Amino acid sequence: MKTTITDVARLADVSMKTVSRVLNNEPNVAKKTRERVLSAAKELRYSPNLAAKGLASSKSYLIALLYDNPSPNYIANIQKGAIKACRDNNYYLVIEPLSMANANAGNEVEKLLERLPVDGVILTPPLCDDKDVLSILRSLNIPYVPVAPTIEINGVSSVKMDDVQASFEMTEYLIKRGHKKIGFIKGHRGHSATALRYKGYELAMEKFNLKIDKNFIAEGDFSFKSGVEAAENLLGLNEPPTAIFASNDDMAAGVVSVASRLGLEVPTKLSVGGFDDTPLAQILFPQLTTVKQPIYEMGQMAANLLINPPAKEDVLPSYHLDHKLIIRKSTDNQNILDN
Repeated sequence: MKTTITDVARLADVSMKTVSRVLNNEPNVAKKTRERVLSAAKELRYSPNLAAKGLASSKSYLIALLYDNPSPNYIANIQKGAIKACRDNNYYLVIEPLSMANANAGNEVEKLLERLPVDGVILTPPLCDDKDVLSILRSLNIPYVPVAPTIEINGVSSVKMDDVQASFEMTEYLIKRGHKKIGFIKGHRGHSATALRYKGYELAMEKFNLKIDKNFIAEGDFSFKSGVEAAENLLGLNEPPTAIFASNDDMAAGVVSVASRLGLEVPTKLSVGGFDDTPLAQILFPQLTTVKQPIYEMGQMAANLLINPPAKEDVLPSYHLDHKLIIRKSTDNQNILDN
């Protein structure tokens, strides 16, 4: 027979209400009591029935993660962080891809949420800035947390990092390594981070009085393929850049691939920098210098803000997480500027 909450209460020698409070992570439960209940639940292999919980509390215990992003590594890390927060709080994460190119994203969201009751929605770029999507969520009165949005909305908490400063630091690092001819690969035009990261590149070049060559600026869309195409254009110039800073690791990997095919050894012939510090950055050879964006942490915080929302008086317009410049072999250009 299936284990019930009554069995857990009997084994732990507490009331069913106490078991419910412990399993729902409610406060004001004595530590020893909490441990006893959790131990009993584990021994009996008891897991709460989400449907029953939902009926009892008017919650579904579901959080939706919506995305339209060509970078699988980015989405995978957001997903892992959100799943961790959901599991810690007895919630489940529902992951739904949307296409802003094929149809109106707002209509897609509306149809999805009509058949999928959720307690909140995590919006990743570019959905986090789509006016139709935001309007639908407000009309349905569904809480949402945007990840890395361009604009801040009154009463809505968001999670982000300082893309401008992070990109500035990467560009500054390349300049201090001796580079003056630095190529830059932009991301998807619809993503908020694209303009911000290019702005950081511009500010660093201006600080060191370096002219930005328009031929060194390439368009990408955060995919490996677009990184390959951009690198082919940049490295095909009569006087190509000595360093290329790509707006994410997937595109940087495309640069490394093209350089290898053309016989340009990285880093002795070309320095390459990326952004995100996805697992791909350490798999590449040579390993990629990149900006560590707290992707996992942003997903985790976004889910936590939906599951345990702050009091209205404590709501912040945005929660900023720290980034870090990770130096690896792809920019170890000992001889590049002498060649």
